[in-house]
Amino acid sequence: MIKRILVLAFFLSSLILAQLVQPRLLVQPTTHDFGNIKQGEVVSYTFILTNGGGDLLKISNVTATCGCTVAKPEKDELIPGESTNLKVTFNSTGRYGKQTKTVKIFSNDPENPEVRLTITGIVVLVDEVSESRPLIHFSETQHNFGKVNEGNIVEYSFVFKNAGGSTLNIKDVRTSCGCTAALVSKDNLAPGEEGT
Repeated sequence: MIKRILVLAFFLSSLILAQLVQPRLLVQPTTHDFGNIKQGEVVSYTFILTNGGGDLLKISNVTATCGCTVAKPEKDELIPGESTNLKVTFNSTGRYGKQTKTVKIFSNDPENPEVRLTITGIVVLVDEVSESRPLIHFSETQHNFGKVNEGNIVEYSFVFKNAGGSTLNIKDVRTSCGCTAALVSKDNLAPGEEGT
C-alpha cells in the first residue's frame, strides 16, 4: 500500500514538474471591443503575451481571419516570465455594421498550441455618429504638387467640414518641417460649416 502511494506521488510530482518546465503562452484578456468605429478609420489594440512556463516559448505564426486585420508580435521568442506586445490593427475601410475578427497565435506550448484572440466593433457611417460632439471631416487628405522648381512657393487648400453636432474648436495645426506652413481659415466651426 505504501509502495503504491509512493509510486502515485512520484508520478504526480513528475507530471507537475513536466508542466512547470514546459513553455506556456498566457494572454489576458483574449477579447477586445472597439465599440463604434467610423467607416474608414484604422483602430489598434495591444494584447500582452507572456511566457508563464519554465522553458523557451516560440511563437511560430500569427494569422488573422481577413486582410483588414493585421497582427504582429514585437518578439517571437520569450524566455520564462518574459512578455511582449502583440499589436492588432483593424482597417474599417469598406466595412459596415457588426464586425468580429479572429487572430490565431501558434506556438510550441504543448498544452495550448493555438490561442485565439477576438476583436469586435461596429462600423458606422460618418452621418450615423452621435450628433452631440464635433467631428472633423476632410474631403481629401493628400495632394501631389508634382514637379516644383527650386525657389517657387506653391499652395493648396484642403477643405474640411464639421460633420458633428456641436462647435468644432481647432486648437493647433502643425507641419512635419519648417519648409511647410499651414493656416486654417477659421478656428471655430459650427455644425455643418466648412473651412480650409
